[in-house]
Amino acid sequence: MAVRSCRVTIVDTEGVSHTVEVTAATLYEAVALGLKAIRGHDWVQGFSEQFGTVRVAVTEIPVEHTVKLRDFASWLERTAGSPRDVTARSRVRDILG
Repeated sequence: MAVRSCRVTIVDTEGVSHTVEVTAATLYEAVALGLKAIRGHDWVQGFSEQFGTVRVAVTEIPVEHTVKLRDFASWLERTAGSPRDVTARSRVRDILG
């Protein structure tokens, strides 16, 4: 799996965009690392886990993804799948603690 530099952006409940730079091997790993970094700051007012979205822009190649947090949570809760998927979800769960 290739590791890529990504810019992760989420809009808080006050409408303020917060962006962090992360290095990740998968889209959902980038989402998890971004959420972890953004949650760690006092100036973030919180965000909607149910209806919010996370924008992930790959900085090496100009690619941007938008992930609904409810889809991310649903993916994270799955237990079945290919060995690669199971490993990826485990790594993301570890990131989020």
